[in-house]
Amino acid sequence: MGRDDLVAWRAEKLEGFFGSDHSLAPRLEQYLGPEDAARVAATTESFSRAVVAAIEPAVEILERTRELPRLRAFNGVGELVEEVEFHPAQRTAAAQVWGSGLLSTRLDHVGAFEVAAQFYLLSHVGEGGQACPVVCTIGLRRALEHHATAELRRQYLPGLTSSDVDEALRGSQFLTEVQGGSDVGANVASAAPDPQVPGAWRVSGEKWFCSVADADLFAVTARPQAAVPGTAGLGCFLIPRRLGTGEINGFRIRRLKDKLGTRALASAEIDFDNALAWPIGDVGDGFKVAVSDLLNTSRWLNAVGSAGIMSRAYLEASSFARHRRAFGSPIDSFGGVREQLAILKVEAAAALASTFALTDLVGKVDGDSASPDEVKIHRFLVNANKYLTSTTATDSVHRAIEVLGGNGTIEDFSALPRLYRDAIVFESWEGTHNVLCNQVRRDCARLGLLESVTGWLYRDLGALPATLAPLAVVVTNALDRLLPGIEKSLHDAHHGDVHFRHQLTVLMRIIQATCLLREAAFRVDASPSTAVAALYVERHLTPDAGDGEPSWTRLVGAVV
Repeated sequence: MGRDDLVAWRAEKLEGFFGSDHSLAPRLEQYLGPEDAARVAATTESFSRAVVAAIEPAVEILERTRELPRLRAFNGVGELVEEVEFHPAQRTAAAQVWGSGLLSTRLDHVGAFEVAAQFYLLSHVGEGGQACPVVCTIGLRRALEHHATAELRRQYLPGLTSSDVDEALRGSQFLTEVQGGSDVGANVASAAPDPQVPGAWRVSGEKWFCSVADADLFAVTARPQAAVPGTAGLGCFLIPRRLGTGEINGFRIRRLKDKLGTRALASAEIDFDNALAWPIGDVGDGFKVAVSDLLNTSRWLNAVGSAGIMSRAYLEASSFARHRRAFGSPIDSFGGVREQLAILKVEAAAALASTFALTDLVGKVDGDSASPDEVKIHRFLVNANKYLTSTTATDSVHRAIEVLGGNGTIEDFSALPRLYRDAIVFESWEGTHNVLCNQVRRDCARLGLLESVTGWLYRDLGALPATLAPLAVVVTNALDRLLPGIEKSLHDAHHGDVHFRHQLTVLMRIIQATCLLREAAFRVDASPSTAVAALYVERHLTPDAGDGEPSWTRLVGAVV
């Protein structure tokens, strides 16, 4: 019977992940209204079927055969080609992703949600060699649309927005250098004006962590000669992979990196030697361009991807628990398993709730409709949300593996081992946790972000209906308790070094709780979403009595 149960579990194929997440369509309607939400939902549902039917099988082939990217530096006659070779399954997946139109979506409020919804579903398979190229291509597109000359936009935007995988240009961003890591101000790669080509520059130096090493266009930070030290002296440049003649544009791939996760993605160490480059925006604004359009895009979509991984972890664990029997009963009838499933479901919902709140702000910033307060909240949330969602994603996949037991560690039994490795890489993607937390602390102290964030929270909590008032009071009280300590951390450097990361975690929990309550208030049938919000609030924001019997466990039955 045990094997029959497993066969039945594996036969329970979904037509698409969209249909399994009953909260996605209402969330879209909450932010977009009925008409735009319906259009985005239709596009997203169609893409979700491609994710299940074509993209995941291709990714499974790559993982099963261990056909990972390979460097081909020279061709058969000794010419330098610096190519990365992939298994044909990689192209199968890429054709579906690019063919979906994901990369051609308009950069406006509706477009932000269309990108987020599709990327969320794509991330149910993990990174798969596709998520990072999508993120980097969108980030480069945003940088060119916002800052580049008309000539650069004319030359490269059609390729960056193409839905034809044969014609599309894939982007990447190479900022990290070996001596600095997250300390981008320590970068020493240099740039000098080209004496013969008007407006062009030449870039030289080593970049230490270059994901999407097979990209057609590289966004690179480099320091112009005689520029000031630190981040203020960095320019942001666009480097084509090949020159108009077809020859390699002054770079060598030292080696591909053998990573723990995101293994189907080609990451490399690359040396540039007098590579022809074009500035993206004013050379003196290079670091601003890199952060606002490249890093912030990655941090936003990293959180979307983490939410997708968490959703998939819940789907794997909950469906397995329905079919797997032990001691005469399905294991989802056991209290310990149900508790794990409830945590998985609630954390996935919270991650998507806060990330959709951020998506709303991204769309408004791109559409030039964000208020000054919303610009500040965006700056806070793009960093803080990435921190919490990525750490929670790793924990969630770990919990899901526990539900599957020993089967959860088997590579070809489920997607969970792949998701676990990818989630750990997501944690370091575009900023380690301490780097992001310190950035939030500096921004709050320098730019007054905290006042805008707390004003937003108090307004939303105060506007909730009476049915949610008891939960709103718990969240409000938690915010009241937290603020004095955060204020001290912003004005006392030593205190902040010790305590701010922990305080930011609590503040993000308050933000996620508020977002979940707003969703419950929007839903016509609010019972399921209210139960999710209640469990989240009691688990994270209700003071623990210390007796080993947390109050939130009584809510498990209402959630799963």
